[in-house]
Amino acid sequence: MCGIVCAFDLKEKAEGLRPQLLEMSKKVRHRGPDWSGIYASENAILAHERLAIVDPASGKQPLFSPDGSLVLAANGEIYNHRELRKQFEGTYDFTTQSDCEVILALYKEKGIDFLDDLNGIFGFAIYDASRDEYFVARDHMGIIPLYMGWDKNGTFYVASELKALEGFCNKIELFPPGHYLHSKEGEVKRWYTRDWMEYDAVKENETSIAEIREALEAAVHRQLMSDVPYGVLLSGGLDSSVTSAIAKKYAQKRVESDDKTDAWWPQLHSFSVGLEGSPDLAAARKVADHIGTVHHEIKFTIQEGLDAIKDVIYNLETYDITTIRASTPMYLMARVIKSMGIKMVLSGEGADELFGGYLYFHKAPSPKDFHEETVRKLKKLHMYDCLRANKSLAAWGIEGRVPFLDKEFIDVAMRINPKDKMINGERMEKWVVRKAFEDYLPESVAWRQKEQFSDGVGYSWIDTLKELVEKEISDDQLANAGYRFPIQTPTTKEEYYYRSIFESHFPSDAAALSVPQEPSVACSTKIALEWDEAFRNMNDPSGRAVAQVHEDAYEK
Repeated sequence: MCGIVCAFDLKEKAEGLRPQLLEMSKKVRHRGPDWSGIYASENAILAHERLAIVDPASGKQPLFSPDGSLVLAANGEIYNHRELRKQFEGTYDFTTQSDCEVILALYKEKGIDFLDDLNGIFGFAIYDASRDEYFVARDHMGIIPLYMGWDKNGTFYVASELKALEGFCNKIELFPPGHYLHSKEGEVKRWYTRDWMEYDAVKENETSIAEIREALEAAVHRQLMSDVPYGVLLSGGLDSSVTSAIAKKYAQKRVESDDKTDAWWPQLHSFSVGLEGSPDLAAARKVADHIGTVHHEIKFTIQEGLDAIKDVIYNLETYDITTIRASTPMYLMARVIKSMGIKMVLSGEGADELFGGYLYFHKAPSPKDFHEETVRKLKKLHMYDCLRANKSLAAWGIEGRVPFLDKEFIDVAMRINPKDKMINGERMEKWVVRKAFEDYLPESVAWRQKEQFSDGVGYSWIDTLKELVEKEISDDQLANAGYRFPIQTPTTKEEYYYRSIFESHFPSDAAALSVPQEPSVACSTKIALEWDEAFRNMNDPSGRAVAQVHEDAYEK
């Protein structure tokens, strides 16, 4: 996981801007503590902070084409880089073993029409010095963060995190997932589009449990590509248990050798986090014992969590309630993982969006409503779970990989018949995934009810947060929130509390507008609030807010 900061369409002399870019780049150095690199010409500056995962010895960036005319600053991993390289044997002179170098070869060969060839996670910028053109792109789901901004003179910037642009840009936007920007065309355009985005394309499809199983196994296997020690995040819930169990199956052999040679680090380490006695710690221990990982329990106290919130909001760059609740334990866990020398982890994000795993999906009125909500959820994921998984880990120089959001696996998961994802008297949420992997896991885990990560680390974590904000924020402050925060006015005391901290780090209106805000019950989108009368006047992202579904639902 790296950090990039690039400037194009320079409206000032490059020698004046270069020191500024170095300063901006320093703000994302936590993402890439292993090496810093910069390219500067009259018309473009590309700075890179490297976290070395593949080819640590020679893969430093920016990367150049053999003739030096193309310059690449990339944050991400290209999982199919070895297959893609084969088409260039004898025609392109690769100078490193870096997985990202293939991006340069593809761009040289195909121009901008190569993005769907990549299976990976990425946010990158290419500068073509011979034509004075630039090309910026972000992966299909926005697993890797990317922002764009303009300063008062009109110089255009892209950066991995908001903090690099704050204070320098007076206009900041999220670079949308699945899109690219080519300077020759001058506008951001979508490259990632799929037939399954429409219900009519999938409503008659057959569902194959075997295909789901094979596709996820292939995704996890692909994503074990690493030249450094790695681990798995294991909450004890279904999703992380499945990805951990599959990883254990392949961990003995080195993926880069097509599983012919022994892995460099064959012992798979798993990590869970929670308050003493939390549901997740107990369930994770059971899974770890079952699959045979070297397991580490990371326990935190409520006070440690509360003390970390200010740092969490700085690193996560959000004031979204669910994200902060769930990111705090993850941020604390990441620090311990880093202390053990682990630089990459697999995580279970994405399954709930693909398969309708959130408890409010119990209320979906029809397969069409169910499917359309999963599509909406996937489109918004870059602002929530992807942001949490990436930035909580990157704060400590760890790369997070998410096999459920593998580009090829998403196609398989989203093309199964939505009626087979529906929750009814016979089937619980994510039945398809449970069925596909029940032989991998203890029965009590394979069929355990969904816990949102912020709930599963221990219910008292959220309950204490609510008590804290009740004390900190008065009724008058909330009633007059529109005066202090006219843009995206907070609607609850918890949101007001987080927003105040966010403002202390990122005071600009441009920064505030980069954060999503919509009412939600148990992580629903706004449209899904119409599914049930009880949802309409409620705004609580916890899974326990779904009455008569969660086993520990809030009492009325």
